[in-house]
Amino acid sequence: MFLSVFDVFKIGIGPSSSHTMGPMTAAVQFLDMLRTHSETAPAAVKVRLHGSLAFTGKGHATDRAVVLGLLDYRPDNLDVDEAEGRIAELQVTKTLHPAGLPALSFDPDADLVFDFGPPLPGHANGLVFQALDQAGRVVLSEIFYSIGGGFVVTAAERECPPAEFASESASWPYPFHNAAAMLRMARESGASIAAMKRANEVVVRSAAEVEDKLGHIWAVMNGCIERGLSLDGQLPGSLKVKRRAKAIHQQLLRERGANSSQPHVASDWLSVYAMAVNEENAAGGKVVTAPTNGAAGVVPAVLRYYLDHCAGAEPAKVADFLLTAAAIGGLIKHNASISGAEAGCQGEVGSAAAMAAAGLCAVLGGTPDQVENAAEIALEHHLGMTCDPVAGLVQVPCIERNAIGATKAVAAASLALRGDGQHFMPLDNCIQAMRQTGEEMSAKFKETSLGGLAVNLPEC
Repeated sequence: MFLSVFDVFKIGIGPSSSHTMGPMTAAVQFLDMLRTHSETAPAAVKVRLHGSLAFTGKGHATDRAVVLGLLDYRPDNLDVDEAEGRIAELQVTKTLHPAGLPALSFDPDADLVFDFGPPLPGHANGLVFQALDQAGRVVLSEIFYSIGGGFVVTAAERECPPAEFASESASWPYPFHNAAAMLRMARESGASIAAMKRANEVVVRSAAEVEDKLGHIWAVMNGCIERGLSLDGQLPGSLKVKRRAKAIHQQLLRERGANSSQPHVASDWLSVYAMAVNEENAAGGKVVTAPTNGAAGVVPAVLRYYLDHCAGAEPAKVADFLLTAAAIGGLIKHNASISGAEAGCQGEVGSAAAMAAAGLCAVLGGTPDQVENAAEIALEHHLGMTCDPVAGLVQVPCIERNAIGATKAVAAASLALRGDGQHFMPLDNCIQAMRQTGEEMSAKFKETSLGGLAVNLPEC
C-alpha cells in the first residue's frame, strides 16, 4: 500500500493525533458532507464520542477538538488565539455559523456526549455526528473512526477500504506492501529504501516539492524541539506535571567540555530532545505526527541526535532519514496498527522507535538489510507495551516513554550496523506479532486509562 511520507508525518497540534487531530478532522469532514447534502436544511448538530475517545477524551481535549472542527478549523491551519475567542463566543451563542450552511444550533455542553458504553464495532476510537432539521428529525448521520496518526475513515470506508492499491500500484516504481517485498525490490534495483520511497513520492508530486516539503517537516520538528527546550512551568491538566526538558538541557550545556561527564551523557541529550517534543505536545503545541502525537518525540530526537552528535553527520541526509522512517511506518500501519487505542503503546512508541532506528541506520551507511534489521530490533523490544496514560493525559508515562524509545532506536541501529543484516526474526513477523498482541490485549491497557499505571497512582 502506498502511504506518502507526508501522510506519516503530518503537521498538527497536541496532545493526540487520534484523540485531537482525528476528531477535529472528522468534524470538518462532516460539515463538508452537509454542504453537499441537498435534502432538508440542517438546523442543529449533535456528536457522541465512543470507546477510548469517551474514556480519555477529556484528558486528550477531544471535546475541544470536535468544537474546533465544527468551527471549520483544521489541525494544520489552527490560529490558537483566534480559535479561543470563537470557542468562547460559541459557549454564549450556542450557534455555529459554518460557511455555505445555515446557522446550526450546537451547545458544546449538551450536544457533545461522552458515551461510556461499549465501543463502536469498527475501531476503539469512534464518533457519531448527526445533523437534525427544525423538527428534530435526523437529516444526516455519519460514523467516523479515528484510526491513529490523525487518519480518519468513515464506517463505510473502514468496512470496505477504497481500492486505491489495486488501481494505482502499477504507477509506483516500488509498490512494496511488506518488508520482504521491500528488500527484494532493493536487491533487484540496487536502490536504497529512501531512494525507492522517493521514487514513489515523485509519481504524485515533483522532486523539488518532495524535497521542499521534507525540509519543512524537519523544520517544524526541530522548531518543536527548540520550543520545548526553552520553556518551563507546569503542563495543563490535573496532574500538575512540571516541564523538565529546559532544566535538563541547561545542565547538559553547563557540562559540555567538562571532564566529569559520564559516557552515557549522549543518551541524556537524546532523551532531552524527545522530552522537549512531548512536553510541547502535552501542552497542545504544534507537532508532527511521527507516526502519532503520543510518539512524536522519538523520530525528531534521533534525527537531531544524528545531526548534533554523530561523527560525519550530513544535513543533506535529513530527507533520506525521513523517507526511510516513513517507509517503515507505512508498513506497520498497513500490516498492523499505529493506534494506541487499538494496539497499545507498542503501536505508537514501538512503531516510532522502529522508524527512527531504520532512519538512523540508513544515514549511517546501513544497507537495506541492516535497516530492516534495525527496525525489527527496535519494534521487537517494545512488544506488549500498554497504553495507560494517567488521567487520560499524554504526560505520564508518555513523555519519558518517548525518551526511552529514542534510546532503544539508537541502540537498535547500532546493533544492526555491527552485523551484516542477516537475523533470525524478520520485521514482517515482528509486525504480525505486534498486531496479534494488540488484538489479545485487554481494553484496559489500550488508551482507556482503566488499567496499568493509570490506576496505580500515588496516594499523597
